[in-house]
Amino acid sequence: MKLLKAILVLTLASTLLVACKENTREKTKAELALTAAPQAKKPIAAANLKTATFAVEGMTCAVGCAKTIQEELTELEGVSKATVDFDTKLATVVYDKTAQSPAKLTQTVEAVADGKTYKVSNMKS
Repeated sequence: MKLLKAILVLTLASTLLVACKENTREKTKAELALTAAPQAKKPIAAANLKTATFAVEGMTCAVGCAKTIQEELTELEGVSKATVDFDTKLATVVYDKTAQSPAKLTQTVEAVADGKTYKVSNMKS
């Protein structure tokens, strides 16, 4: 019985580690070059700022999932700030309503990884 429990714990731990690694993607040389020399984003007029808060289902870890989603959202044109909290499964995005929309934010999150892992719900903007 102890052996069975040990095998189950080991299997669960390795599954979680693999799930986190699968969701992170390797950056290409072009992406690394862009990261090294970040381009300045256009300033957003205060009248155009809007905040969206939504739940992200399917995250299994803070580094491979939440951080990756946050980076993808932050890189979008018109996004001023994006935060993804793994513990609460909530994302908050401050964006330019003339450049982005809740539908585009949802599409971006759900396209991360394999396109089937993450689902957005309870969108409030």
